[in-house]
Amino acid sequence: MSGPSGAAIALHDVTRRFPLKGVPEGVLALDRVTLDVQPGEFVALLGPSGCGKSTLLRMTAGLDTPSTGTVRVGGETPAAVAARQGFGVAFQDHALLPWLTVRDNIALPFRVAGKPVNQGRIAALIALVKLTGFEEAFPRNLSGGMRQRVNIARALVLQPEVLLLDEPFGALDAVTRRHMNLELQRIWTETRTTTLLVTHAVEEALFLADRIVVMTGRPGRVAQDLPVPFARPRPVEVMREERFHEMQDSLVLALEPEAHD
Repeated sequence: MSGPSGAAIALHDVTRRFPLKGVPEGVLALDRVTLDVQPGEFVALLGPSGCGKSTLLRMTAGLDTPSTGTVRVGGETPAAVAARQGFGVAFQDHALLPWLTVRDNIALPFRVAGKPVNQGRIAALIALVKLTGFEEAFPRNLSGGMRQRVNIARALVLQPEVLLLDEPFGALDAVTRRHMNLELQRIWTETRTTTLLVTHAVEEALFLADRIVVMTGRPGRVAQDLPVPFARPRPVEVMREERFHEMQDSLVLALEPEAHD
């Protein structure tokens, strides 16, 4: 899906102020952010804590609204896209229902949307995220990485137009997180869903994204919009390449507060 501009996601001159007691003008969280994501593109938002990355994601999902500026998804308002379950969303907290099995957690969006449960689609996603054999397991029986696989499968089950990921692997240990990066790349390669990822991890952004958008500290502004040059599919060995480390070092420096003074 794409709007008149051709973008799947289009944020134009977006500002967001939050009310704060004793501060009449409120707190400026985002300042005149403009960003386009093309259909089938994987874009990572990288920036320091409190820079407004998650706020941008929430506005894209229709969970928040800008104080000024516009947000469009495929040329429509986020609310219109959300009304037809056009978003797949996965957060750091997997939010799986503990009393439901893997299969039933993945089926939940069908039930919430009032649609017939497509068991074939669920079975295909369980295979895609490599959880075959765990269909009847409960979240308490799964590792952290396995729970996040269920979370991603649930986000994809209604074949969303846009996938929104907010630090989905932030709570995992380093080894599991790298493994999940490999898994997410494999899953995305098969689906090619337009994806916006919020992360603090430079290595994760470089490995997964087509483009990295670096934001300043609050108020969040776009500081850099960087294409990622590595061909897909990306083997884990790409993380050991000199060019990868050069870009990683450059991005880490770009995140230092003094880089935007």
